[in-house]
Amino acid sequence: MHQRLRRRLRAALAAIAAAAGLVLAASPAPASAPAPDAAVTVSGAGGTTTTLTAPAQRIVSLAPHLTELLFAAGAGDRVIGTSAWSDHPPAAVAIPRIGDSHAFDIERILGLQPDLVVAWDGNAPRHVAQLRRLGIPIHLEGAERLDDIGAALERLGRLADTEAQAQEAADRYRQRLAGLRERHAGLAPVPVFHQIWDQPLMTINGRHPVSDLIAACGGENVFAGSPALTPTVSYEAVLRAGPQVITAADDTEDPLAAWRRWPTLPAVAGGRLIALPADAISRLSPRLLDAAAPLCGAIAAARGADTVSSGIRPAGSAHAPETP
Repeated sequence: MHQRLRRRLRAALAAIAAAAGLVLAASPAPASAPAPDAAVTVSGAGGTTTTLTAPAQRIVSLAPHLTELLFAAGAGDRVIGTSAWSDHPPAAVAIPRIGDSHAFDIERILGLQPDLVVAWDGNAPRHVAQLRRLGIPIHLEGAERLDDIGAALERLGRLADTEAQAQEAADRYRQRLAGLRERHAGLAPVPVFHQIWDQPLMTINGRHPVSDLIAACGGENVFAGSPALTPTVSYEAVLRAGPQVITAADDTEDPLAAWRRWPTLPAVAGGRLIALPADAISRLSPRLLDAAAPLCGAIAAARGADTVSSGIRPAGSAHAPETP
């Protein structure tokens, strides 16, 4: 029971942080004069710039989704340290841990002798600032939305001199996302409620990457207009919105059981309480599109569309990615 609660909390915190826009007030690290034929300069979040005298060979990643992005960009063999819960791809499991997103072992990071640390806005600013003061080059990755993932892969590929692999991965991701959107373009939007936590009840607004995924599937996030990225809402507000589909991470046996108290709610009446793959929807990486199959299937079912002809797996099918 406690283990399941920890898993749910971990997934919820990841969803809350996933595009929080907590821009670090860090100035770019001073760069030494690079060799003109080997220097690498990449822009990061918050107006920062990362300059390396040569492509990175020893990289520390400060978040699971950054580890996934590095592997996808062809730089997985350069990652020598990463944060807790970095478990994808399988090769990431063997990489030494340096802490979690909120508390890092600075001495352990220094002992690994990295020539680059990849961070993001969800990391504790004081830890990132401390690493900067110690002279370690920091790339602050600023991807926040579905459309940002391809560019993130390209940036990481430049830093690690794996540009060919990174470009291929970025192109493949963009093609997949474009195909997903094309298949659902022009269809009547279906109201969707995505739950990231149940006590208190929390959801996402339109700036969250899962909201982007809902839109790509032809859905409409019923709380897209909320000013907060992850607002707390009431059950009454959801009932008034009348979503046709309700989704949540599949991190417990029945994460949406509470909604069955309202059998006339369209999502409940239609049997469209959909558990999405927790790891996929909580990490800003190409795997986020893996949640498209069950999500798009439920939205198509709510609209009454032919899920077979659209190429979308029906709701309740295996969590397999769509292929454009």
